[in-house]
Amino acid sequence: MTDTLKPDLAETGAVEETEPPRPHAEPQGSATFRVWRGDRSGGRFVDYRTAVSPGMVVLDAVHQIQAEQANDLAVRWNCKAGKCGSCSAEVNGQPKLMCMTRLSELPLDQPVTVEPMRSFPPIKDLVTDVSWNFRVKTRIAPFTPRPPDAPDGTWRIAQSDVDRVQEFRKCIECFLCQDVCHVLRDHHLHEEFIGPRFLVYVAALEMHPLDTGDRVEALRRAHGIGYCNITKCCTKVCPEHITITDNAIIPLKERVVDQFFDPLGKLLKVFSRREQP
Repeated sequence: MTDTLKPDLAETGAVEETEPPRPHAEPQGSATFRVWRGDRSGGRFVDYRTAVSPGMVVLDAVHQIQAEQANDLAVRWNCKAGKCGSCSAEVNGQPKLMCMTRLSELPLDQPVTVEPMRSFPPIKDLVTDVSWNFRVKTRIAPFTPRPPDAPDGTWRIAQSDVDRVQEFRKCIECFLCQDVCHVLRDHHLHEEFIGPRFLVYVAALEMHPLDTGDRVEALRRAHGIGYCNITKCCTKVCPEHITITDNAIIPLKERVVDQFFDPLGKLLKVFSRREQP
């Protein structure tokens, strides 16, 4: 695989928002929710009309439909506070956490579509099989710390280095960034590309002040970083507001370029090896 993006991957896909959503009035009365029902063999959208009230989020409406009209509706959720990453879905075609998507942000004069993430196989209704992500994580070289600095077994770390990687630790593994990524969503290159979530994970390791591992070769080849054409769609959907593209992916791309495609850097490495005893 080359590190130059193939021309047909230069498209961002239809899911990218071109402008911020406009505010709507607080919901009152009732609204129609067009929910995808089905499994791996196929499915269809089913319309449900349900009561809505101020302060409701999409997950509230789904639970209400589940309780009153469709007891067998499958939906994955846990904390309902935007921290577990369980209730990821697509609302009106946009990857979102259902518990963090207020109905006041949506045009309720039209049916609100709720469907499972498209980058992963459906299991039932709104629940998808995201196990591929956990298999990908096992392919990444683990954290390898350098020996302690002090006799008591501790290290000395600059606060600026800590701050740099702390942002990446906010990830809740909702996999919305994986879902919106057109390399996975539209081109299905799951075996060649680890996706933005795990490029963030690699960045957290590579930029860690204690880590001694070298994952640059793997980034170039096994992890497929060359497929990312930095459209920033992953950054836009991140509920934790991690600056995925600018703070993680671009610095990793720079490391790959410095190591493999910088002729001056290669020359300096050759001379530095010759000067070693």
